[in-house]
Amino acid sequence: MHYTIAFVPLARTTFDILLAEQVALAARQNLQAAGYQLIGPDHLITDLSMAQAVADELRSASFDLLIVFQATFADSTMVTSLAEATRGPILLWAVPEARTGGRLRLNSLCGINLAGHALTLRRRGYDYAYLPPDSPQILDKIAPLAGAGNVYRRLQKARLGVVGEHPAGMDSCHLDAAGLKEHLGLEVIQIDLAEVFTRARGLPDDAIQPVRMELDRELDNLESLEQAPLRGTLSVYAALDQIAKENELDGLAVRCWPEFFTELGCAACGAMSMLSEGFITGRPVPCSCEADINGTVTQLILQWLAEQPAFGTDLVVIDVDEDVIALWHCGLAPFSMADPNVQKRGTIHSNRRLPLLMEFPLKPGEVTFARLSQATGELRLVMGRGEMLSAPAPFSGTSGTLRMEISAQRFLDALMTEGLEHHISLAYGDYLPALQSLARLLNLPVLNLTRDALSATSYPVNSI
Repeated sequence: MHYTIAFVPLARTTFDILLAEQVALAARQNLQAAGYQLIGPDHLITDLSMAQAVADELRSASFDLLIVFQATFADSTMVTSLAEATRGPILLWAVPEARTGGRLRLNSLCGINLAGHALTLRRRGYDYAYLPPDSPQILDKIAPLAGAGNVYRRLQKARLGVVGEHPAGMDSCHLDAAGLKEHLGLEVIQIDLAEVFTRARGLPDDAIQPVRMELDRELDNLESLEQAPLRGTLSVYAALDQIAKENELDGLAVRCWPEFFTELGCAACGAMSMLSEGFITGRPVPCSCEADINGTVTQLILQWLAEQPAFGTDLVVIDVDEDVIALWHCGLAPFSMADPNVQKRGTIHSNRRLPLLMEFPLKPGEVTFARLSQATGELRLVMGRGEMLSAPAPFSGTSGTLRMEISAQRFLDALMTEGLEHHISLAYGDYLPALQSLARLLNLPVLNLTRDALSATSYPVNSI
């Protein structure tokens, strides 16, 4: 992801301006070499009127992170003016200065100290760095902040669709559209199951055949499955894809049972797998079953951070002796999560005995798991890390064996004592720092299930 950074270097003309220009240029070049797109002034900002002009320009610009680079000491009026131009993350960056026994040439640290105090008084969040302008460590600091800012910005414009209502007794899939709008900024639209069924039944063969041809390249056994319900699943994929495009939806939460089986005579799982993958279209539309809207939101966040599809799954076995957890969800994992050493296949639902579901074990590798949880009555973000193991599929459909950073027993204790939802979402890679930064931006408490330290944390206002 090539994130956009608003880079604004501040200085006061009574300090060493030549040195200030040099460190600001070095910092700018460091970020550009790392692939970041920079906007903002290419010169030092040295007074309030200049800062206000930059702030006015930033208000109409799209960027993921504001870096206030304190090239020298300056009073806090410029920083507070710039902070008013964004609701996203702010990084205050100062550079260390050699103790020469002579002139204090920059006094950069004092500048971010003063700025941090001013922002804290105004209850405005920020983070900071105290590193040389060419430091590679600064990139490790910036990446999760920019990722969180990018997701935060995209959430404000996101639109999700909920198809039907969650099944009775699935309280963990409850839709609180107003709460999601208030806390995350996203919009939720309701879609009737009947609309999906009508569209699916009305699709001609020439709308389905290209999907079937592409799917035959992924799965080697479609001819062995019952063809009428197989066509039904492919028509559901096409119908949901149409609805997502027409309504400009970023994700879907689908009531996948019992009506898809009892009224349409097929499974929705395979269709949701293909949508989550971005099959044919190249644009992943994350889908969760049982109309689990918070699951879809979590998948969308992970998808944006990882730049690859995410998966919503059940926790079905916790083996405290082997310290592993079995993940399973019928057959709706995206293709890109399949173990490359195992042939992907189509299959039938284990209980309803109808196609189409995907069948493969999840590939090995580091994963981040998360859940936008409402278990306490208020939204919070549950997160953790683990390793998907190279192991035979624990169950039919799409499933995998996970070893978390915390022990299986500690996770089981947290799952049950915290009353967490039965769905979690996961993506390959480590996105925990970005998730933590995003939670601070959204002012969400965090339940951190990592490194054998369980902590429920409400972040202070100045933590990002």
